[in-house]
Amino acid sequence: MAKSRVIGLDIGTTMVRAAEVEQEGRSGRATLIGYGEVALPPGSVDDAVVASKTAVGGAIRQLWKDVRFSSRDVVLGIGSSSTAVREIDVAHMPMNQLRQSLPFQVQDMLPMPVDEAILDFFPGSRFDGSAGPMVRGLLVAATKSAVSTNVDAVEHGGLHPQVVDLSALAILRSALASQRADSVVAVVDIGAAMTTVTIAAKGVPRMVRVIPTGGRDVTNAVARQMNIQASEAEGLKRQIAGSTQIPPEWALAAEAVNEVNRSLVDSIRNTFVYHQSNNPGAGIEIVVLTGGGAQLSGLPQLLSNSARIAVTFGDPLAGLTIDAKAGRRVTAPVTMAVAVGLARAVAA
Repeated sequence: MAKSRVIGLDIGTTMVRAAEVEQEGRSGRATLIGYGEVALPPGSVDDAVVASKTAVGGAIRQLWKDVRFSSRDVVLGIGSSSTAVREIDVAHMPMNQLRQSLPFQVQDMLPMPVDEAILDFFPGSRFDGSAGPMVRGLLVAATKSAVSTNVDAVEHGGLHPQVVDLSALAILRSALASQRADSVVAVVDIGAAMTTVTIAAKGVPRMVRVIPTGGRDVTNAVARQMNIQASEAEGLKRQIAGSTQIPPEWALAAEAVNEVNRSLVDSIRNTFVYHQSNNPGAGIEIVVLTGGGAQLSGLPQLLSNSARIAVTFGDPLAGLTIDAKAGRRVTAPVTMAVAVGLARAVAA
């Protein structure tokens, strides 16, 4: 049976991560055969756009040296607060024709000039409209400059981007691997600098929203409250997250964590309310958390109580066989959603 291998590359705010997945033909069986991550110097990436090509390229070269992936061809994830994602209805036609027609159909919907955008469309459901067959799906518009900046950094690291994919959809694929296929699911990925909310009905993405708040905001709040350096605040934040009882000397830091959590949860819940108002009868049944920031102290319970929806942690490795060598490099599966989802999307 023919096998194919795909490597997904996730350039985050604090880490570069890559995952290699081997797919066995159409059997659905897949194996994680390679995984690794390398920390980035502060300021290397800003709002998911590379700020230092040298730093990111160096981290990528180190990652490939450490892990020895089988190829330098990669699928690259994109997604920032400037990436626009809209649900739209378009006339049904072959995908190549549809993509060519997008600039003329959506120019009035974009927050950027159409000639400065890279456009794509992810089809969802088909239905009969007044003028004929229609397709409802997600329009994705990313700025050309942001995409080209990240592609340049990847090439500077010695790699060859073959496909550029939306990170939010990669996260969704990873999260849905362990959920019921017929559910309405909200996947909330909390990174260092931003939170991505993706809502899907029966596996079909319906909405994506990027909230410019993440784990780094918690660290900064703790640093301000305690008058300490960010590196110390990061350590204290993790200690608070792992504690069942908060010592009195940590009380101000814990309140800083809770304040950021409450603000983020309000934004997430408002996103749910907006989705519900536009999709009557299709209420969210479960929330799946991914990303390093998902482990923030008290956040899962706070979100569950606020939204009145069950909250669970996603498992990007669900349904995958884990090669022993790759398994030794896995530290926190919840942080692997983008890299694994990018690899699984094309491999499948």
